[in-house]
Amino acid sequence: MLDKSYVVPWGKRGSMSTGAQAAVLAELVHESTPLPAGTRRERFERSFAESVGSRHAISVNSAAVALHMAIRMLDLAPGDEVIATPQTHRATVQPLLDHDVRVRFCDIDPTTLNLDPAALEALITPRTRALLLVHYGGCPAEMDTVMTLARHHGFLVLEDCVHALGARYRGRSPGSLADIATFSLHNDRAGTVLGEGGLITCDRDDWAQRLHQLRAHDTDTRTAHPRPARAPEPGVPAGATYTTPLQRGRVRRPGSDATMPEAVAALGQAQLAGVETAAAKRRALAGRLDEALARYPFLTPQSAPAHSTHAYHLYTCFAGHQELRDRLVLALDRRGVEIQLRYFPQHLLPQWRHRGHLRGECPVAERSWFEQHLNLPCHALLTPHQEDYLIEALDGSLAELNGGAPVPATVPATVCGQR
Repeated sequence: MLDKSYVVPWGKRGSMSTGAQAAVLAELVHESTPLPAGTRRERFERSFAESVGSRHAISVNSAAVALHMAIRMLDLAPGDEVIATPQTHRATVQPLLDHDVRVRFCDIDPTTLNLDPAALEALITPRTRALLLVHYGGCPAEMDTVMTLARHHGFLVLEDCVHALGARYRGRSPGSLADIATFSLHNDRAGTVLGEGGLITCDRDDWAQRLHQLRAHDTDTRTAHPRPARAPEPGVPAGATYTTPLQRGRVRRPGSDATMPEAVAALGQAQLAGVETAAAKRRALAGRLDEALARYPFLTPQSAPAHSTHAYHLYTCFAGHQELRDRLVLALDRRGVEIQLRYFPQHLLPQWRHRGHLRGECPVAERSWFEQHLNLPCHALLTPHQEDYLIEALDGSLAELNGGAPVPATVPATVCGQR
């Protein structure tokens, strides 16, 4: 991380919790409720599933763990093929390195940065077992087309909804559009708790049962004829009774301790009501950024289908070429606006190049990263003064690039101390 303070930081700093929400934690500390897991976690899972429109929601301690566990539900076998987006954080596809499968990276649409349905169809073979996609930046992927292809060819779809809390696709929430989905409560996300947290949503009862077992040290197994046990092994004190039934069946892999603590679940429950408000605030700022870009033809915003509602976890725009993008980034940086590029094409990371993936495999994703796209600050914790300053700084930077003299932005007094 660069040691630099920005007037308008790219990502939010700290928790989005209000005083009333933080009071929930104080209440919890003074209760005798078990802190590793309890009724608050169960309540949060029910509320989250209802808000998304899914039958089940299983909470875990991070989104990365959620992805690992969700991918295990796909029951990948040696020789299977998995299609995945290259336009994502490495956590989306990294669990696939644990499986003896062939990963095929699918190129993206140049205007949305979501999977290109035509490129997806061209990659499908009889060995295709699953698809991993992301609603990039909070812009929903074309799920009708994706799910039609999945049902026709018989593969499963996992949607990584790390950006999509608050988005809609034809009136439905991401997380209910595919076979299984994952969400993040990391500090950078639309819903944030105490730094880390994740959820898995699905409609299948058998998957929900397996996921509950996996996160609580149990084995991933197909249960057959569970029975209680009373001191069956030598060395166990006589009369000891086990409250968990013994499982008889085929064990796939061991489980892990992935439990979401009660404090995280309690805060998550308190914050659910504010998800739509935060998304609306980001959409309003995105509208102002769109208006600023509209005055300059050499920069265009990310497209969003008319039948979708963008969550704007990321605000993405595109420059015509690399030199123009680099000049804009430098101009904004001088004015105290932090810019980031998300994400480096996954197929070009060392762990995937080691598996034979090369440059040229996903030319649209590569061109977008190396030459065109950039992400402007767009989050719910920006103050009104910071939002105004961002628009002024963007307009001044674009005017400078358009041939005018450099236009300094006037730093509002309320944020001068952050520079």
